[in-house]
Amino acid sequence: MTTNLLHPDKWVDLYADYLFNYAVARVSDAETAKDLVQETFFAGLKSAKNYKGDATERTWLIAILKRKVIDHYRKINSKKGKAEVRINYSSNSDSDGDWLEEQVADPFSTLENDFIENEELGLAIQECISKLPKKQSLVFNMKTIQGVSTEDICKELGINPSNLWVMVHRARTALMGCLNENWF
Repeated sequence: MTTNLLHPDKWVDLYADYLFNYAVARVSDAETAKDLVQETFFAGLKSAKNYKGDATERTWLIAILKRKVIDHYRKINSKKGKAEVRINYSSNSDSDGDWLEEQVADPFSTLENDFIENEELGLAIQECISKLPKKQSLVFNMKTIQGVSTEDICKELGINPSNLWVMVHRARTALMGCLNENWF
């Protein structure tokens, strides 16, 4: 039986601090992070029968915690929670409400997490772009996102190339500051 590969009696000593630091970095609230770690341990116990031993206990627990963090943001309907997670769910399952723990993905597969993080990052970038001054935002979008040539942008907006690059640089600097504050 695979449960003998797990050592739940050692989880708190071995992984609690690591999981807490991971969670608090994502939810920015110590109490919520503690709750998420506790929920992770509980979910790990409930889904121990699904542990295949392909990953370390810590990696497996992090995979569970990632989904707990996503659920947390969904519950509070935050910007980060708007990203969708696609997890196969069988409606024929008898385990009402336990589907998340039973569908913990392979921790070595980052595809679903990449999608979530890209979606979240995209939302954060769009919000930060909306905070830029109008002309700066326009120049940044045209040059960086739409890929319009420097010459075409300068003609359309009546600016010179050095002015364009100053605006792009300022936009990038402002975006990095905004993303550091609101995303990283």
